[in-house]
Amino acid sequence: MPRMQINAPCVVTLTWKLDDAQNRPIDELTQPIEFFVGGNDLLARVEEALAGHVAGDEVRVQLEPEHAFGDYRPELVCFEDRKLFPETLETGMTFEGLPPGSATPDMPADVIYIVTDVFPSHVVLDGNHPLAGMALRLTLKVRAVREASSEELEARSVGGSPITVLGSGPAPGRFSALH
Repeated sequence: MPRMQINAPCVVTLTWKLDDAQNRPIDELTQPIEFFVGGNDLLARVEEALAGHVAGDEVRVQLEPEHAFGDYRPELVCFEDRKLFPETLETGMTFEGLPPGSATPDMPADVIYIVTDVFPSHVVLDGNHPLAGMALRLTLKVRAVREASSEELEARSVGGSPITVLGSGPAPGRFSALH
């Protein structure tokens, strides 16, 4: 019996190694995770590279910023009054949108902002994805391929996948931690 090829819609189980353009490691997924192909779980370029492959294949993908997490946009960095934030605030914390009372005009409300610096008077927030502006090298190992369930087809996602680094995530402008 021939092995099932990756063709949308289907579910693929992957592991991967993610490096920057200088081959410096960024992330490694060693525990196999399922992703829906043909929906919102994976970047379009990753899906294109996986198409036609079967379990056991290794696929290498070079992702330029425009095909991954976009160019770095300095206009998504802002400074807000420290008093607008919880008392316990650390670099790396994230907030969906800016807090009520924020002073920076025209900042998108549907973006996850990362706290990049905390000062006594103000907080520096960055709405860029942590990998924005970076060319990435991804080595994927296809562990399994299966048909998608009716629930997965309807949701266009495996659902509950804890990692969306390679996908669009729950909504434009949002992201999850690498893991």
